[in-house]
Amino acid sequence: MKRIILIALLSIAFYSCNGQKKEQIVKEKKEEKTDMRKENDQISDILIKQIEYGKPSFDNPYKYNSKDLEVILPKLKNILLSNGFVTLKKSDFEARIKTVFGRVIAPNSDSKYLYVNFLQKCNVQPKYFPNDIINYFGNYIIKNENFITESYAIPQIIDYQKEFNEISIRENSFDRHYKDERGEEVSKHLWKDDKKLTEQRKNNIKILVARNMYLFNDSRAHFKWLILNDEYFMQSLVTTFGYYDDKELLKWVVENTKFDSNNPKELDKIFFNKKCDGTVKLNLEIFPVLKEIIKPGDANYFETLKLYVMYLLEDKDKRNELLLPDRAKLLAHLVYFGEQYRYDENYKDKSYFMQRIWMRDIDGSVQTEIIKNNYYNLPDYKNLYKRSEEYQNALADENGG
Repeated sequence: MKRIILIALLSIAFYSCNGQKKEQIVKEKKEEKTDMRKENDQISDILIKQIEYGKPSFDNPYKYNSKDLEVILPKLKNILLSNGFVTLKKSDFEARIKTVFGRVIAPNSDSKYLYVNFLQKCNVQPKYFPNDIINYFGNYIIKNENFITESYAIPQIIDYQKEFNEISIRENSFDRHYKDERGEEVSKHLWKDDKKLTEQRKNNIKILVARNMYLFNDSRAHFKWLILNDEYFMQSLVTTFGYYDDKELLKWVVENTKFDSNNPKELDKIFFNKKCDGTVKLNLEIFPVLKEIIKPGDANYFETLKLYVMYLLEDKDKRNELLLPDRAKLLAHLVYFGEQYRYDENYKDKSYFMQRIWMRDIDGSVQTEIIKNNYYNLPDYKNLYKRSEEYQNALADENGG
């Protein structure tokens, strides 16, 4: 009898738990549907305005704002997740953002995102106007969701004609003109008339996925796609923000930088990066990369590097931009790199990189700084200088001097 009662009690408990689980699942599904309905309603409200005024332009009276960005964020996150994106832990994401963009996510800040300006990196004021090929402004760091994105108009990401068909139909009845700020009538560029919109939308999604997969999931496949299809973004990581940790990326940027002896200043962007707080990050990681790229005797590279050394020593503006400790350290590494190649038998231009510091450093400040820092522990630095001096003396004797 006791056994029968126990079985009955266990059965009641089982069906009770099972029933509670079913109720919980039903409840969660209802909440999910409610959230989706609410999300779609919010998108609809913004979409109608974007559709009514047509594609964004500077004379368009519709001004994009934070609502245009925020309404599309859940869709963007879903796109990422559906493409295999793995969201980093908060601490890992914040560390990565600091490494790549030099931005610190303040723990007590109430803002939902940070803006990264690609044209003026120290200008953090958000620009909600969507990027285009001509005007690439920047990206948003979405703090609570741990991904980055551009500011997109809804039709640039969502197939609105399919997902919001009723709104799409209304587009046919909208006026094809509007008045700009001067009161002049301007033709609208309606989204429905853009023959390349479907292709652009696909490309926007590819870029969104590839950037996040590369930066936060270390996807080398997406890295390769980006350097072929998103060159400006990838180059900016190095030249604008000073991200030097990825050797493959750094090598690609160096290979695509013109070494022009008539314009040595162009090399600033690959040899150092000035931060918004005034500090400088030297790109010392570049020298192993240069060794892979430059062949001994390559006059184009070496002549430019020699003139870059002169430029760092003599340009007065550069002295203000690079304080003595940074300037001396960079110069030391530059001439050390040059001297290592100078004695290669294939390198016929014996052009005394080392001597340029000693001869052009008029007040001796650079030399003093290098010696004070023990030659930055560069192997055989002293001996290279000695050999350079011996070569110059021999050359002087040959010329009767």
